[in-house]
Amino acid sequence: MKKDKGEKKMNGSVVGRSLPHDSAALHVTGESVYIDDIAPLRNELLVGFLGSPFAHGRIKKLDLSAALKIDGVVALYTYKDLASNIFGPITQDEILLVEDESQFIGQPIVVIAAESAAAIKAARAAIVLDMEELEPILSVDQAIAAGQFIDKPYRISRGDVEKAFAEADHVIEGRLVMSGADHFYLESQACLVYPGEMDQLVVHSSTQNPSEVQHEVAHLLGLNLNQVVCIIKRMGGGFGGKECQATHVAVMAGLVALKTKRPARMVFDKDTDMKVTGKRHPFQNDYKVAFTADGEITALQANLYADGGAYNDLSTAVLGRALTHIDNAYYIENVSVEGKIARTNFPPNTAFRGFGGPQGVLTIENIIEEIANYLGKDALDLRMRNCYGITDRNTTHYGQLVANNTLPNLFSELYQSSGYKSRLAKIKRFNGESRTHLKGMAMTAVKFGISFTNNFLNQANALVNIYLDGTIQVSTGATEMGQGVNTNIKMLVADEFSIDADQVIVMTTSTEKNNNTSATAASAATDLNGAAAVNACRELKEKLSQVAARYFASREVGIGAFPNRIVFKDGFVFDDRRPDNRLSFAQLVVTAYRERVPLGARGHYATQGIGFDWSVGQGSPFLYFTNGCCVSEVLIDRFTGELKVERVDILMDIGRSINPMINRGQIIGAYIQGQGWLTTEDLRYSDKGALLSYSPTTYKIPNIYDIPPIFNVAVIENECTLNVRGTKAVGEPPLLLAIATWAAVKNALSYVSGDEIATLATPATGEEILSRLAYYGRDRSNGKSNGDGAQAAAIKSPVLPRALSRSTGRSLRGQAPRAAAAGAKR
Repeated sequence: MKKDKGEKKMNGSVVGRSLPHDSAALHVTGESVYIDDIAPLRNELLVGFLGSPFAHGRIKKLDLSAALKIDGVVALYTYKDLASNIFGPITQDEILLVEDESQFIGQPIVVIAAESAAAIKAARAAIVLDMEELEPILSVDQAIAAGQFIDKPYRISRGDVEKAFAEADHVIEGRLVMSGADHFYLESQACLVYPGEMDQLVVHSSTQNPSEVQHEVAHLLGLNLNQVVCIIKRMGGGFGGKECQATHVAVMAGLVALKTKRPARMVFDKDTDMKVTGKRHPFQNDYKVAFTADGEITALQANLYADGGAYNDLSTAVLGRALTHIDNAYYIENVSVEGKIARTNFPPNTAFRGFGGPQGVLTIENIIEEIANYLGKDALDLRMRNCYGITDRNTTHYGQLVANNTLPNLFSELYQSSGYKSRLAKIKRFNGESRTHLKGMAMTAVKFGISFTNNFLNQANALVNIYLDGTIQVSTGATEMGQGVNTNIKMLVADEFSIDADQVIVMTTSTEKNNNTSATAASAATDLNGAAAVNACRELKEKLSQVAARYFASREVGIGAFPNRIVFKDGFVFDDRRPDNRLSFAQLVVTAYRERVPLGARGHYATQGIGFDWSVGQGSPFLYFTNGCCVSEVLIDRFTGELKVERVDILMDIGRSINPMINRGQIIGAYIQGQGWLTTEDLRYSDKGALLSYSPTTYKIPNIYDIPPIFNVAVIENECTLNVRGTKAVGEPPLLLAIATWAAVKNALSYVSGDEIATLATPATGEEILSRLAYYGRDRSNGKSNGDGAQAAAIKSPVLPRALSRSTGRSLRGQAPRAAAAGAKR
């Protein structure tokens, strides 16, 4: 006899357990199916493209005739074959297929449909393309000089900045230059499109945003939205790189499928993916800060320049988050910040874990390190002095109350648990004694706002279907990229009915089942989709409670039907006054079915109480903040610049975890990814705008040896009453804690920078660090080395001018006449 799954034994709540990721076993056995694992169909075509050889060029001649004659080449398409050629998630400014002028190297010109990869390669070589190379814009400074910007300037201000500077004890101004980073997801951009009847398309896409793929495929191919279904089972990583840029591959494959009526597959190899997709936005931030002799920041003025690349993509929203996160954990009474997006001839930069937040937070953390260096104080003292308060000094520069503020507690608890004070004393002694190595340490914080800043995106829908054996299928708009959102939703649903999590399956995400969905982004996937699923469950639970009440009333004279007394617990259902008289969950489902009660429901959730008005730069764009602190200790080889992260201590407030181990994995993984961005991942380009570091051989993501040998991760007890089951988002915020490692490098340099404020760019590679050591080791009287052989060699390094041009630090000491004293400190 088949076992009744409703009788599977449980013990208490599902939420709060460390259950395995729902695909963990599949991943380690190689059974997980990704786009290119789907078996080819008969008559399937492969899709490639010919891209622009120039960052900025004009087509003079394009001849496809010879390529069309190649055996295995089925079709070649240009922009003329599209119904529309302009698109974009925020502003419609992006050209998919070059019409006249190319705007970045690799921008597609011709789409190639062929029966083999060899035929695509041959066709690419046979296409006659004559282009005139035009002058490209390859830096923020060049864009500023040429007046090339995307969108409009955005501003946020509070208080009287000019007065605060006029009355300041001290003022520092400087520039911080932050490089971009590649997403380096293991599965490159990939898509498989099946044509159907009446020009319908089924698009299997490796995307974080199936509704966006559906929309752009329909828009550029001249179809209605109901003719396109986008499906995504899982991604082999996304990190924001598949929020909008999966559309390019989908449209090109969709074009081939629509025109040829044959299945079409397009999968980038890693080199192509890195060359033609957008990155984390590089930023160039100019700042001026006023502060007291005790290190209290009284005013901040900053101009942020984001390198948007050739088109907007999501740059407007990325810049907005940078502007709203430049305060980070610190109250600043007088603020004036402005942001602009520079238009350059690189692939359009896009979403990346943190979404502008890291570039804003790094700016203020850098400033605090420089103030500490200037005043000769420990930077942690300044951070705690300027930290947002609980009852006062608790409103951001854009007007949002920092409610349920755990930041002071996080600082003080981590200070104690990490042994900060004793370790700092040891570092000072070490640096005073060692002539071969330097140590540095920093504690930084994160206050990361959770919600989409575009309010209409803060909604989700879910479909929950209960079957007669008591098992459940859940469909939402969330997409799984390894982060565990499906596991979280599965646990939330199981917990609503108090059944075992194994009885719940989260289905493949499809626009056919969940329409008009928001991207899995902004760390809000569980918040939004989980809440929508819970709402659907509660609608069903209400109906099932009525069925159960009637059932128990019918079997006991005089008991009456009281749905409010029905309890769902450990796979069973009963009246709380008659706990021995019970039904299994599966038995109740069958009873409801026989009473013709619906066993499927759609839930919807929309975040309440948030909003922002950019016309005045004020509002409350975030439902809550995820907070954390991190202490990082580093060791630097004075002779080579080699960096080792010796110890990391992280303490976070992530509310009540749905799945503690999945959250722990997110914290560790995010930190490591942030460490890569800030220390090893160096995007190098030619003077023509071609990416040179486009493979693992030249682009160094963190490996096992980069993980700190001492790595402590802990969370505090706290409940976020505003969010589903008291949890807080954890996908993006921990990445910003890696700023502590970069700040620790800057701190180490301050021990050798003499009378100058130590400066540092990102990433803090061995070359960058060595160039700084060489610069600070020079003889101040004649600019030559002070005799250290290693530094004498290093100061001649060709990376030095590049490094120094990427980050400058200047200070203005005292009050009038405010003569500039370059990099001076007290």
